Amino acid sequence: MDPNIILIIVGVVALVVGIVVGKFIFAKNTQKLIDEAEQQAQRILADGKTQAETLKKEKLLEAKEKFVQLKSEHDKDVLQRTHKINEGENRIKQKEQSLGQKEANLDKQLKENIKIKEDLNRQIEVVNIKRSELEKHQEEHIRRLEKVAGLSAEEARAQLVESLKQEAQTQALALQQEIIEEAKGKANKEARKIVIQTIQRTAAEQAIENSVTVFNLESDEIKGSIIGREGRNIRAIEAATGVDLIVDDTPEAIVFSSFDPLRREVARLALQRLVADGRIHPARIEEVVEKTKRQLDDQVMEIGERTLIELGIHGLHKELVRMVGRMRFRSSYGQNLLMHSRETANLCSIMASELGMNPKLAKRAGLLHDIGKVPDEETELSHALLGAKLAEKYNENPAVVNAIGAHHDEIEMKFVISPIVQACDAISGARPGARREIMQQYIQRIKDLETLALSYNGVEKAYAIQAGRELRVIVEADKVNDSDSEKLSFDIAQKIQAEMVFPGQIKVTVIREKRTVNIAR
Repeated sequence: MDPNIILIIVGVVALVVGIVVGKFIFAKNTQKLIDEAEQQAQRILADGKTQAETLKKEKLLEAKEKFVQLKSEHDKDVLQRTHKINEGENRIKQKEQSLGQKEANLDKQLKENIKIKEDLNRQIEVVNIKRSELEKHQEEHIRRLEKVAGLSAEEARAQLVESLKQEAQTQALALQQEIIEEAKGKANKEARKIVIQTIQRTAAEQAIENSVTVFNLESDEIKGSIIGREGRNIRAIEAATGVDLIVDDTPEAIVFSSFDPLRREVARLALQRLVADGRIHPARIEEVVEKTKRQLDDQVMEIGERTLIELGIHGLHKELVRMVGRMRFRSSYGQNLLMHSRETANLCSIMASELGMNPKLAKRAGLLHDIGKVPDEETELSHALLGAKLAEKYNENPAVVNAIGAHHDEIEMKFVISPIVQACDAISGARPGARREIMQQYIQRIKDLETLALSYNGVEKAYAIQAGRELRVIVEADKVNDSDSEKLSFDIAQKIQAEMVFPGQIKVTVIREKRTVNIAR
């Protein structure tokens, strides 16, 4: 045979033998491993049973301990509840005993009250018997007194009542006068304190406006250009602005004359532009004047808005804002209207704060109280009524409307801020230097004061002193007694307040003196 084939056969036989031997060895090792695994599983199972028994015993012990603990707590709770129930039963027993004792006491007291009532009834019967006897004795006594006095009981009673009535009236009048004087003293002191504090906290400058405005020039040569050929330029300015231009020998000055400060301001600003521009002729004058009017309207609105911002007033209608700005170019008795209104607004705010009222509402009413002096069109209504009408038209607060209309007593005051606005208006107007008064008007007012006082019976002389701030009235002592002099002073003050117009206040002093003159010869 071929040696290679023999080698192959030997190799195959060796391979087969190796496989058979390997399987045998693998099977033997596998059986060994299986036996070891079964032994280990049995050991683990035995250990698990041992641990389970141990855990079971532990849990049973814990359950027994828990049960014992819960049973102990339950027993303790039951014991506490039993104790509380026992205490409640004891309290109930004590209350029952107390109620029983009270009931016994009440029965005893009731029996005593019945006995006392019987005693009182017996005493009342005795008192009634004695009263009837006393009435009989009193009637007998009254008959004896009437016989002695010659007056009946009714007449004597009437005389006694009349004397007591007169004495009571005298004492009541004295007490009333004392109370009135004390109340006046306290009220005047408190009012004076509030007014002084209010005035001291308000410092508003007083701008005195005149009926003319002076326009300063750099040189007198410009006067010729302003007058124009045959005066056409000056006539154009007067026609466009509504003011009178006075060009005289005053060096470097031209005077604008008009009752309306707004027109004078328009003329001043327009002429200032024309002079700066240098082109002065009628067409240019009309153009500049119209432009100045429009700009002045914007300036009026700006003044009104700035005033409201400074005073902290919000929500005012646009037309009312414009009227506030127009007040800057109006005057009353020489007092600038806007300065007066601002001062009045601040005074109202401070006074309202001192009195515990709404200061913002009072300030609003104080600013608008003279709004009727700057209407767009003329009307026959007074400025107070017109101002109230305008405020109502632009949906102002009813308190503000009433304060505007009532600050000169032309309508009834319905809100508390109305007298505050009236008082602050008088304070602002009466401040020294605030207003100017024509001499003839001042003299006439003094004469009217004295004439009014002399119209009363018993008045001998009357003098207006301290620039009309005080009226001294001298009465005849034979015709006017002390009580009448007090009434006379009050009546004169009321009549002055009702019939006359005056700044500030007027003090009325009635003087009564008795003079006896004898001559030794």
